[in-house]
Amino acid sequence: MPEADEVAKNKSLRQAVIIVALANLAYFGVEFAVARHIGSVSLFADSIDFLEDASVNVLIAVALGWSQKLRSRVGMAMALILLAPALAFVWTVWQKFHGFAAPEPWLLSGTGLGALIVNLSCAFLLARFQHHKGSLTRAAFLSARNDAAANVAIMLAAVVTMVWRTAWPDLIVGIGIAIMNADAAREIWQAAKAEHEDAKP
Repeated sequence: MPEADEVAKNKSLRQAVIIVALANLAYFGVEFAVARHIGSVSLFADSIDFLEDASVNVLIAVALGWSQKLRSRVGMAMALILLAPALAFVWTVWQKFHGFAAPEPWLLSGTGLGALIVNLSCAFLLARFQHHKGSLTRAAFLSARNDAAANVAIMLAAVVTMVWRTAWPDLIVGIGIAIMNADAAREIWQAAKAEHEDAKP
C-alpha cells in the first residue's frame, strides 16, 4: 500500500504543479505588459520571476518519476534558474537610470495585488507538498512564498510613490526581489546537494 500512496501523492503533486505553472505563465503576461507600460523595475523583475516559476513547475511535473539522484540534479539546475530574475533586474536597472521616472502608482499597486493573489493561491496549493520529493517541491514552494512577500513590498512601494513621486521605492523593491531570489537559490542548492549525497550508495 505504501507504493499506492506514493503514486497517488505524485499524481496530486503533478496536478498541483501544472495548475501553478499555468497560473504563473498567465500572470507573467499581465505583469510584463504593465511593467513595460509604466516603466516599473519591480514589476519587470517580478514578471520574469513568474516566468521562471512556470518553468520550475513544468520541470517538477516532468521529473516526478525520476530517481532521487536525477531529481537532485534538477534541483541544482533550478537553483541556477532562480538567479535569472536577478540578471534581468540588473539590465532593467541600467535602463532605469537613463530615464529615472516614477511608475504610475495605481497600476503598480493593482498589479501587485493581483500578483499577490496568484502567489498566495499557489503557495497554499503547494504547501502540503513542500517536503515531498526533496528539493524539487521545495523549489516551487519557496518561489511562491517569496513572490508573495515581494508583491506586498510592491504594493507598499506604490503607496509611497503616491505620496513621494520618485522612482526610488520601485527600485529598492526591485533590489529586494533580486536578493530574495538569490537566497532562495542558495537554499534550494543546499537541499539538492544534500539530496544528491543521500542518493549515493
